Amino acid sequence: MYINILLPPISIMAAQKDDIIIGVDFDNTIVCYDKVFHSIAVKKGCIPINVPQAKEEVRNYLREHGKEEIWVELQGMAYGPEILNAKPFDGVMDFFMDCKKHKIIVYIISHKTLYPFLGLKHSLHEYAQLWLERQGFYNSKKIGLTKDEVFFELTKEEKLKRIIKQGCTHFVDDLPEFLSEKGFPKQTSPILFDPNGKCKSPNKNTNNFECVSSWNEMSKKII
Repeated sequence: MYINILLPPISIMAAQKDDIIIGVDFDNTIVCYDKVFHSIAVKKGCIPINVPQAKEEVRNYLREHGKEEIWVELQGMAYGPEILNAKPFDGVMDFFMDCKKHKIIVYIISHKTLYPFLGLKHSLHEYAQLWLERQGFYNSKKIGLTKDEVFFELTKEEKLKRIIKQGCTHFVDDLPEFLSEKGFPKQTSPILFDPNGKCKSPNKNTNNFECVSSWNEMSKKII
């Protein structure tokens, strides 16, 4: 099972000294795709409507029925045009605004291919930027990020290098396998965003990183 290593709360005083730099993944960490994947799959007739509205449930159903190629195609749609129908995870907007209020530096750092592997060819980067703009991440009266603080890297290796280059003291991701990468910087504290309770599973490998089940919990640890 995962070891939940509790990091000490980051003080506001430390944040004001610019000691804390937080990197945050994008897909499935900031953006919640559960209803989007379910809606697309039902409309295409790929799954019955009674499959639970969760990305992992849709993926598992398709894989169990030998439809891996359809699953890959659905990802191209969900991370492309359909992202505009996705919502932020509860509390994530408040987290970014809390960080802004207390002068904590936050970067969005994601591994995202430019185009889908299957299906129509559209820029996944452009749709991600449009989603951020529509949600108010670039609005100075809300979160107030600049595009220089958002990075969509083409490979996992480039994502790791970006975390190092931006000097992230903490990085939040939904994938335990990414946080466990050999190239993950030792000077960066890995935090697993775990809304589905992966940390509580007794079948997972042991990893020395902290788990948070929600963005509200993350805010309490930081502020």
